[in-house]
Amino acid sequence: MPPEAATSRPLVMADVAAHAGVSHQTVSRVVNGHHSVAPQTRERVQRAITELGYRPNVAARALVTGSTRTIGLVTVKINQYGPAQTMLGLESAARAAGYSVSVSILDDATAVAMREAVDRFVSQSVDAVVALTTYDDAAEALRMLEAPVPLVAVQVGGGENHLAVGVDQETGARLLTRHLLDLGHATVHHVAGPADSQEARGRIDGWRSELAAVGAPVPEPLQGDWTPSSGHAAGRCLAARMRAGERVTAVFAANDQMALGLLAALHEEGLSVPGDVSLVGFDDLPEAPYFTPPLTTVRQDFAELGRRGVQLVLARLSGVDLRPEPVPPSLIVRASTGPPPAASAPRV
Repeated sequence: MPPEAATSRPLVMADVAAHAGVSHQTVSRVVNGHHSVAPQTRERVQRAITELGYRPNVAARALVTGSTRTIGLVTVKINQYGPAQTMLGLESAARAAGYSVSVSILDDATAVAMREAVDRFVSQSVDAVVALTTYDDAAEALRMLEAPVPLVAVQVGGGENHLAVGVDQETGARLLTRHLLDLGHATVHHVAGPADSQEARGRIDGWRSELAAVGAPVPEPLQGDWTPSSGHAAGRCLAARMRAGERVTAVFAANDQMALGLLAALHEEGLSVPGDVSLVGFDDLPEAPYFTPPLTTVRQDFAELGRRGVQLVLARLSGVDLRPEPVPPSLIVRASTGPPPAASAPRV
């Protein structure tokens, strides 16, 4: 019979220690995530915790250790695939490190909202705060913030006082652009993300740099907002240009959702992908292999991004000066890209 049932009192570490045949200090080390415990002993203690149904008293532990083992996560526009997957990666990595995550989802990426969210987390005695966003207002707020706990930025520049980790957006864009140029396209048109997004600007920079590296023309980019509807509008615009005589054979949409809208618009205009126009996206949505045709894109490793974000938090908590490298993207080639059509006008 569990001690709690026998004594009608809450379970304590001593009960777990007696059940596992270890010292109270060993149980404390396991509960608090210390690494100085042999794997077999750690497993025995964790089994005892499970069998007894022991739940550590977080408030009491915080009073003793000064740590709640909680990370505050501030994020924006979680309805988009990239931020949602990055949040899941961060939560998974934090849990593996013995931390819980408290989340604050902002409707708008404003400096005021960011400051208020960080202040709330500090008042809750979190051990650190992670800011997950790509927008300029939030980035500016991070640069101005002075927090009494480590503050780490993910997918956005952290500034002088706060370290940051992210996916190498520029390299991802260069991979896609180079892939299209290697297929024989004279240039690549681009449908960009929001102007206030650092991710979107990184992708524009990579696209421009790769075109410039081979002396290819750099068309004026079309403006999108990450949504399929903005990609659809861009596709209609490009089809109109083609009717007017402009040669458009390859398009790089700044994310897969806009690429989906582009696919629909080009199909409505009687254009074949990749027969008339090759199309690439960015992110590698789970649905991307099932587009018609399957979409060539760049994959961002959000699980690795989350792991590195938590690794950076733990380094700051330990006083270690860690400067993580950007997470490298990978090119995923599918059926939406091919050689350019002959110089004769495409069907529109």
